[in-house]
Amino acid sequence: MDILKDLCHITGEENVLTDELMSRHTTFRIGGPADFFVTPEKKEQIGQIIELCRGRNIPYYIVGNGSNLLVGDRGYRGVIIQVFKKMNQIRAEGEKIYAQAGALLSKVAAAALEASLTGLEFASGIPGTLGGALRMNAGAYGGEMKQVTESAQVLTPDGEILVIPVDELGMSYRTSVISRNDYVVLEAVLKLHRGSQEEIRACMEELKEKRVSKQPLEYGSAGSTFKRPEGYFAGKLIEDAGLRGFRVGDAQVSEKHCGFVINRGAATAAEVAQLMDQVRMRVKEKFGVDLEPEVKRIGEF
Repeated sequence: MDILKDLCHITGEENVLTDELMSRHTTFRIGGPADFFVTPEKKEQIGQIIELCRGRNIPYYIVGNGSNLLVGDRGYRGVIIQVFKKMNQIRAEGEKIYAQAGALLSKVAAAALEASLTGLEFASGIPGTLGGALRMNAGAYGGEMKQVTESAQVLTPDGEILVIPVDELGMSYRTSVISRNDYVVLEAVLKLHRGSQEEIRACMEELKEKRVSKQPLEYGSAGSTFKRPEGYFAGKLIEDAGLRGFRVGDAQVSEKHCGFVINRGAATAAEVAQLMDQVRMRVKEKFGVDLEPEVKRIGEF
């Protein structure tokens, strides 16, 4: 129990949970218990936790809102570090927004609206945190994070804090230097432009209507399950393979949007994983296209 004692010393007992069900912390609403679930309040604490884990050879994983994550039914052996609600400060100043990594992207977009700043409308419905969005260069409806990012402050695996300008972040489709080098985003500066608050709000409302009409928001999911293959759309390939509504237990290819795998209520991680594998196999057989998962799998299945 030395690790528990040390984690509590770093963050305070109130910020450390043991055997915490990850189904409470993923948008899939799936996942077994993590040995340790830690919610740091300061960036220095993140570095100390990682240093502790690395020094003792204990696995660790950084999560935000768990919106792109499938955790195994048997849970995660190690330390989950959640950078979310306790590190989510946002402030607008001039044409820039300064935000911590745990801020929900939708909240950052709402702050932009409040300050009459345009450019972030595309992100108003993305369920992840700013840190996760920068890591994977999140995007929707023609917008992506590299268009609005000025710089990101990150923590390297060796404990060094760097401020990286956007032109050095290597942001491209669903990847960045942050993910490739396993950096942890601490905070970021976004560069937007003055706009009409009415027009910004109208754009956000229009995009919201599109999401509600086209995406299965009433079910647990991790958003788009597969990356977009070059020259194709994953959802169209899955539909054309005859897999609309295909189920494994309570995991299902959404009938509303075939690019989403949903949890109909009691799906297990094993069922989701099996469904994803079968979808990839069928699409490969029918079209010769390899679907690459966008959802990250961690833990024991």
